Amino acid sequence: MAEFDFPIQDLHVHLDRSTLDAVLALSKERNVTFGIVEHAGTKENQYPVVLSNDAELTAYLQMLEGKPALKGIQAEWIDWMGCFSPAALAGLDFVLSDAMTLSGKDGQRAKLWEKGVEIGDPQVFMDRYVDWHVKVMTEEPLDILANVTWLPDNLVADYDALWTEPRMTKVIETAVKQEIALEISSGYNLPKLPFLKLAKSAGAKFTFGSNGRYPKMGLLDYPLQIAREFSLTRADMFLPTPGGAKIARRSADKHGT
Repeated sequence: MAEFDFPIQDLHVHLDRSTLDAVLALSKERNVTFGIVEHAGTKENQYPVVLSNDAELTAYLQMLEGKPALKGIQAEWIDWMGCFSPAALAGLDFVLSDAMTLSGKDGQRAKLWEKGVEIGDPQVFMDRYVDWHVKVMTEEPLDILANVTWLPDNLVADYDALWTEPRMTKVIETAVKQEIALEISSGYNLPKLPFLKLAKSAGAKFTFGSNGRYPKMGLLDYPLQIAREFSLTRADMFLPTPGGAKIARRSADKHGT
């Protein structure tokens, strides 16, 4: 889009219920570059597809090789790094994750979007939830934090009261310190303006993402509205490069390649 000095990218696109060819056709039609992400981590994470070893990751990257899309993964939990070798990770352009799977009873993984997950006292939950954001960003070599400020359904009505400035600031400062971009989500129309104002002032980087399944990817009305309102420029955006994922760069540096 000529009004912006940066390429328009949807870096949160899933292939669920579709095919790569169909998704890439939408990318061309909507003039939006897609960052394809597949869930990655241990098989304890239950999704239609979970990449859990070098062979699976390599096959996925080979499928995307030469295609007009960026290669990413949606990392699950905080133990996903141990599933893959540096050589396999070297093919990634970016790594995206979120804080929506929290440690539940007996250490089990609680998917906060599922029904029946116990929240308890909202204030206690929020403090724990914010601390989990910090843990995810501190312990994982991420490029993007997705679904930023998302809340479980039974807390959404109290969003403005629960996402206090100190809580928002804690998440933002961690992201800036760890050089992790914050997703502006068209799937959830999040984060809201107060968070984005704080993040912009703090020097955070941003990405656009739909969390889209076919045909809902590349529809970026909310992120583009925010880009106009905040006069975002290329300097405000995280733009992945081939093989440029943080974990890939760190692996290469560690092994002297």
